[in-house]
Amino acid sequence: MIYEQVSPKKELAHIIKSFWLIDSEGDGTIRQEKIIPDGYPELIFHYGDPYRININGSWELQEKSILAGQIRNYFFLENTGESKMFAIKLQPWIPKELFGAEMPTITDQVIPVQGAMLATLKVVQNIAVSSISFNDKVSQIEDWFDRFVLDKDLSMKYWVVQKMIGEKGSISLKQLQEEYHIGERSLERYFKTYIGLPPKFYARIIRFSYIFQLVQEKEIDWSDIVYRAGYYDQSHFIKNFQEFTGEDPSKYGFSEKNMANFLLKP
Repeated sequence: MIYEQVSPKKELAHIIKSFWLIDSEGDGTIRQEKIIPDGYPELIFHYGDPYRININGSWELQEKSILAGQIRNYFFLENTGESKMFAIKLQPWIPKELFGAEMPTITDQVIPVQGAMLATLKVVQNIAVSSISFNDKVSQIEDWFDRFVLDKDLSMKYWVVQKMIGEKGSISLKQLQEEYHIGERSLERYFKTYIGLPPKFYARIIRFSYIFQLVQEKEIDWSDIVYRAGYYDQSHFIKNFQEFTGEDPSKYGFSEKNMANFLLKP
């Protein structure tokens, strides 16, 4: 299984978090994968066999081109054959800002790219599913985004979300309000409309995902990780970890080569 992931060029860092690719190299062995929240929506283009998805307790066949909204809990994916995926992990405010996605309606949803969104992204889709190399796909799609955002003015409120991400979720809403001169209700409305989650819940996801970066830095020392990730105590940390993964942190396979760990890499 090939896993590749790269960051965009710095000029697009406020638009794109990363590009990634998964390729099973012709292996069609059926595998069920758990997917864990990381706080980022994604455009995903399948150019192998489709996947089945189980978010709300039932299995459904995915479309080949999809937009994944914010997720609040883990869910499951299962391939139906050979896996070939190219994806763009977007900054959390971008689906609404650039493509008009109604983020509250796609929370815990994976929707097909169709209609006006497909018309906008048709060139990107064609590049993503083509036979050119991963690096060439990235380069050509970066060029497309350069042209697409040339005359677009993004709302500066996304700085609030950037700050929350930069602080690994360990910043109070009061601090954000004071630093960016934004009222409580305005902050709540912005997150609901542009992110699809309340700010407190989004901060919890970002703080949780930071755990995976800390684990990769050195030998696991849970007391140190609990402190550095900003949890009140170990029981608070364990409860949060179990909520987002369904597993105890001491039993979770951080070293396993799977989709969840790959997508949570910093």
